[in-house]
Amino acid sequence: MKNLLISLIVSAGLMSVAHAGDAEAGKAKSATCAACHGADGNSMAPTFPKLAGQGERYLIKQIKDIRDGRRVVPAMAPFVTGMSDTDVADLAAYFGSQVPTTGGAKEELVELGERIYRAGIAAKDVPACLACHGPDGKGVELAGFPRLAGQHDAYTQAQLNAFSTGTRANDGDSKVMRTIAYRLHSSEIEAVSSYIQGLR
Repeated sequence: MKNLLISLIVSAGLMSVAHAGDAEAGKAKSATCAACHGADGNSMAPTFPKLAGQGERYLIKQIKDIRDGRRVVPAMAPFVTGMSDTDVADLAAYFGSQVPTTGGAKEELVELGERIYRAGIAAKDVPACLACHGPDGKGVELAGFPRLAGQHDAYTQAQLNAFSTGTRANDGDSKVMRTIAYRLHSSEIEAVSSYIQGLR
């Protein structure tokens, strides 16, 4: 587990510095995003991620990764192909400045989900989620670790499953998320995703 945590720290330091975007310009450019992600980044559909309040550095990386083919998201590709770095930074600034809505966790999954999030699973060499995403799930902007609090559980489950199978592989050479997700059982993924949805 120590090596995995060291990898997390090193990969954070290697992430590119985000360019400061213009939130007002981003708002004007966000019209095409609204259908899936909501006008203010609080998507109503559980399969589309909430972007409101997300770290700008993380949003910039994800949009660029999709645009440049490092992360495969067919539904997003037509919207980001040809998008300039300035546009990306402006959109990230806009959505990052919005207030995220909160969700709720399924009561029967809280105990297991909280245990995984706060303590990890030592027997499987799975570190606590809070080590990178913070005790309240708000992420670590400077490191580029994303906000998770309030995210749709269906979306979080889908991403953990994608990391587990390797169909999502844009977590860097350290393969941190792929390694962690691969070690989780589907029931553990469901529980921690539900718990994350309930974080505020």
